[in-house]
Amino acid sequence: MSKERARRRAVREAEAEKARAVRARRVARRQRRRTLLRRLTPRLPDRRTGRMFARRSRSQRAGVAVLSITVLGAIWFLVDDLGLRLGLIMLLLLVLPAVVVLAFGRRI
Repeated sequence: MSKERARRRAVREAEAEKARAVRARRVARRQRRRTLLRRLTPRLPDRRTGRMFARRSRSQRAGVAVLSITVLGAIWFLVDDLGLRLGLIMLLLLVLPAVVVLAFGRRI
């Protein structure tokens, strides 16, 4: 009788060990999936960065500056009339913020 109980207990323990191994694999797979998803999910930047211009990245700001300087240079060298030059420069300065918002989106 005790040999039979020992055999049954051994079978139960083997099944429990298999179940623990399956559960451990599931938990590990779930954890890997979560860490991968966390790495791939974009996060909104913390608005309290302490930097000026925290909404745009450095490359975006550099791109806007280079493009603005290029357009200013083109206006200055291609347009002869001084009044028209100043008007186009004022128009560029007026339209530039709207173009930046349309190009890069409004990140909050």
